[in-house]
Amino acid sequence: MRYMILVCVDESVEVSPEEALPTAWVQEMDGRGVRQFGSRLRPVSDATTVQVRGGEVLISDGPFAETKEQIGGFDLLDCKDLDEAIEVASKHPGAKFGTIEVRPLWED
Repeated sequence: MRYMILVCVDESVEVSPEEALPTAWVQEMDGRGVRQFGSRLRPVSDATTVQVRGGEVLISDGPFAETKEQIGGFDLLDCKDLDEAIEVASKHPGAKFGTIEVRPLWED
């Protein structure tokens, strides 16, 4: 079963490069064959929000949601079940200073 994990962090929290980059986690999950793809995201200051309302395209700078935590990265996982996806997410370094959201993909 495939899952997307969203790494949600408060961009104002300062962490060391070793804490911020999940190098060891990526190597472990790639070695286990559960991580299919992932990437860090540029900061929310680089985000653009697009909406269509009444046939008009509305564009604004920044994220749609005004929250303390923003999506800072993502990974696509292929796990046997939710328990494995949770175990994988719990090992992500971002779980120590942010939040990891685990969502199953819609699959036919």
